[in-house]
Amino acid sequence: MNETERTILLAALKQQTVTFPDSTHVRAHGQGTWHMGEEPAKREAEIEALNVGLDSGMELIDTAEMYGEGASEQLIGEAIEGRREEVFLVSKVYPHNAGGDKLREACERSLRNLKTDYLDLYLLHWRGDIPLQETVDGLEQLKAEGKIRRWGVSNFDVADMKELLALENGDQCAVNQVLYHLGSRGIEYELMPLLKEHGIPVMAYCPLAEGGSLREKLLDHPTVERLAETHGVDPAQILLAFVVRSGDVIAIPKAGQAKHVEENGRAALLQLTDEEFAALDEAFPAPTKKEPLDIV
Repeated sequence: MNETERTILLAALKQQTVTFPDSTHVRAHGQGTWHMGEEPAKREAEIEALNVGLDSGMELIDTAEMYGEGASEQLIGEAIEGRREEVFLVSKVYPHNAGGDKLREACERSLRNLKTDYLDLYLLHWRGDIPLQETVDGLEQLKAEGKIRRWGVSNFDVADMKELLALENGDQCAVNQVLYHLGSRGIEYELMPLLKEHGIPVMAYCPLAEGGSLREKLLDHPTVERLAETHGVDPAQILLAFVVRSGDVIAIPKAGQAKHVEENGRAALLQLTDEEFAALDEAFPAPTKKEPLDIV
């Protein structure tokens, strides 16, 4: 990608933003890092990919203490050294660490791995046995101390979110990170409307159905292939354009190579018509009833 193309892409990415409850704006196209940092032979390429993403305007980088037991965080810490202020940095805490001293220790460990003194967003990775109120209280304390700017949750279904929002300070939840892609639209029936009602955006992991057999069924589907050919893009860009279409969803596809990061970013340049979105709807219908939360 030359400088002119990067300038055009950056302008497009700046126009596609999602707003958190505290009025912070983040670009709808971010970078996921699941399984990154785990293979030394890939380290240089993965660091390059993260920096190409930042150069192209994909400011949000998502990780978790679970990813390689800190290896992903360490990789990111190396990649963003000297450019921390350009990054919207997200990490996640294990459920068994989400309370009391363990929560503080987990957060501080992530900060050390990432070579930073604060996180822009810290998420509870999934529900565990620790009471939600204890987790919320701990997250609020970390926020008061400046270790995190805001907090949220991941893999919370409707009942989980209702329980959270009824707690003291539960309404401070900034985001719910869940699996969401063209072939897995269950959250559209009830969860997304509930989140929208409370001004809480969705962060979509696996927006390209990464890691599952459905990925091929999506990328090779005749409708997706036809639209990709019409627009002269990769099928993955069609899938990303679909995921972020509402303006309330942040997509965090994983890409360990600079070429794939650039391809993902170009989805911001894609303008699908109402008729084209309708064709995707017909090929992969929206849910007509509540479905169990899809999880990887």
